[in-house]
Amino acid sequence: MAMKRAATSAIRAFTSSWNPAPPSVFTRGLHASPGSKKIVGVFYNANEYASKNPNFLGCVENALGIREWLESKGHQYIVTADKDGPHSELEKHLPDLHVLISTPFHPAYMTAERIKKAKNLQLLITAGIGSDHIDLKAAADAGLTVAEVTGSNVVSVAEDELMRILILVRNFLPGHHQVISGDWNVAAISYRAYDLEGKTVGTVGAGRIGKLLLQRLKPFGCNLLYHDRLKMDPELENQTGAKYEEDLDTMLPKCDIIVINTPLTEKTKGLFDKERIAKLKKGVLIVNNARGAIMDTQAVVDACSSGHIAGYSGDVWYPQPAPKDHPWRYMPNQAMTPHVSGTTIDAQLRYAAGTKDMLEAYFKGEDFIPQNYIVKDGELAPQYR
Repeated sequence: MAMKRAATSAIRAFTSSWNPAPPSVFTRGLHASPGSKKIVGVFYNANEYASKNPNFLGCVENALGIREWLESKGHQYIVTADKDGPHSELEKHLPDLHVLISTPFHPAYMTAERIKKAKNLQLLITAGIGSDHIDLKAAADAGLTVAEVTGSNVVSVAEDELMRILILVRNFLPGHHQVISGDWNVAAISYRAYDLEGKTVGTVGAGRIGKLLLQRLKPFGCNLLYHDRLKMDPELENQTGAKYEEDLDTMLPKCDIIVINTPLTEKTKGLFDKERIAKLKKGVLIVNNARGAIMDTQAVVDACSSGHIAGYSGDVWYPQPAPKDHPWRYMPNQAMTPHVSGTTIDAQLRYAAGTKDMLEAYFKGEDFIPQNYIVKDGELAPQYR
């Protein structure tokens, strides 16, 4: 219940900021017409792990737990992990699908070209948070509705960010690797291990996840800064002790630790390029669970190799899944993982339930809760404008 209250509190401010435009003449129509619908879900394969936990819903095998429900209503439900390239399973179903469900963890990249091919498509649902795998402008121009399960994994991601901060600050991974390799060299770890207390932590973006992270950092006695397009509620700002920094480039050099919590948009793509990284404090630590494309890939590699970035951790890459030769896999001073922060079992239960709720509303011709809309009536949600 505590996690649910925290997530609800974090999205309350966003709800009031959504002001959709009048219905577009190009809108294909959100509400389902009578008859069977073809719904395609794109998820990752779980293989032998699919049966190890009955609540492991976010995989191909368990398909969000909605197959029986959809098929009992006469709908066709196709589920696949094969999403990339002109001969993929997804490509085969584009011409006649009505609804596409995808996740940020194994994203179905919906380009303008793919949207054009999908003549019957009405609704794109992100089971989770973050719909940048969709060309949102093309979706808006085509009159499509894009929605996600807002708030479903904000707690999961914020907790993961806090874990990564501590892993980097305490230089945890080299010590763990010593245990595995049979070594014992305290000096090799402790010469760059610090306390979190007293450090300056800045979050780039203070939306739902950023706010929860600031709340969780408060007890550690950090100096907290945040940059966002909007100032947070004064009560929450006072509660966390976080200071608003209107200018990003003024905030960043002050930070010992930088956490990326901004959506991927045209404005934030490549935001951390070689020039901006060069202006950061030498020895800075960076945590990025937002989107890989916010960073210039090679600039991060170079800065980690030189020690300008003393540690980089995150679970987001571009593209996803990351190819075997992705340079972040092999750069020094990194604590990277596959995209897992927002797909805990608790989060899966929430985004599976939220997806079902939206499909139910779609079939009944009812609106979704406002904060779930990313594209509605030709308008993008504020965070993507």
